[in-house]
Amino acid sequence: MDVSDILAAHAAKQKSIQVEKEIPLEIDAGLLTVTDLNPVDTESYNADLEEYLLATARDGAQALIASLFSLPTTSSPDGPLAQLPPPTTQLPRAKPLPKPKPLTKWEKFAKAKGIQKKRKDKKVWDEEKQEWVDRWGWKGANKKEEEQWLTEVPANADVDFNPSHEARKKRKEKMAKNERQHVQNLARAEKEQGSGSSSGLQIQAQRKREIDRTLATTRTSTASMGKFDRKLEGEKKLKGVKRKFDPTEVSSSAEKSQNLEILSKLDREPLSKKSKRASDTPAAASVLNVRKAVRFASKGQGSAALARQAGGSKGKRGKR
Repeated sequence: MDVSDILAAHAAKQKSIQVEKEIPLEIDAGLLTVTDLNPVDTESYNADLEEYLLATARDGAQALIASLFSLPTTSSPDGPLAQLPPPTTQLPRAKPLPKPKPLTKWEKFAKAKGIQKKRKDKKVWDEEKQEWVDRWGWKGANKKEEEQWLTEVPANADVDFNPSHEARKKRKEKMAKNERQHVQNLARAEKEQGSGSSSGLQIQAQRKREIDRTLATTRTSTASMGKFDRKLEGEKKLKGVKRKFDPTEVSSSAEKSQNLEILSKLDREPLSKKSKRASDTPAAASVLNVRKAVRFASKGQGSAALARQAGGSKGKRGKR
């Protein structure tokens, strides 16, 4: 039995792992990509498109896998892992480069004077606790004066002087000052970036409107409409409708008119569009209650029943 043809066909399928092309493939193992710059073989492409694409993809994958096996490896529970090198292909950014952050007032002064910034450590040594504690935050070293049990009181202090409260007040004032300086730095940076442009002026105007709106909301949230709230420096007087309350004591005629007006509103129900069309005159529409008449008619009570009820009530009143 001659099996030479079968072996030849099988050997033809087993291609070599060495991929040789006129233009060498560009392999970037860091990004796991292969770039083939060879021109397309028009004859093979037109003869069998699927076979040509499979052969091209096979060559690229074979070259990439061969490059991965040549990299250093590390052992892991799942097997050896190749250590990928840094990528060599320069890809375009998805977003534009960030704009340089504008310098703050202190940073400009330090740059002009040649002052080098020294970064403080987040941890400091506490002699009493004999351990490292946080410089800021919960139970930080900046709250040590508020928590110590013994504090020296100044000679000219008031009788109700509380050292812990005073230390906490100073810390809060320092935090408010830092926040105020931070806001000023942001405003100064926006002003420098948008100086002379309409966008910068629009941003400033929008921020001013938001601040005024927030201030007005907080002022009107109290029962006194902000009458007894502490005024801020440079704050403008708010204009708006104030609450109006009716007087507790009114005359008998005014009270009578108010009650009659309420009763007239309760007695006269609003008419629908159909009833307005059915009514001949506005006076009849204002006196006749169409809905009530329809309810009486649906229950079997007509004008006679209404008359009997009216007569019976008059007779009873007369007997009494």
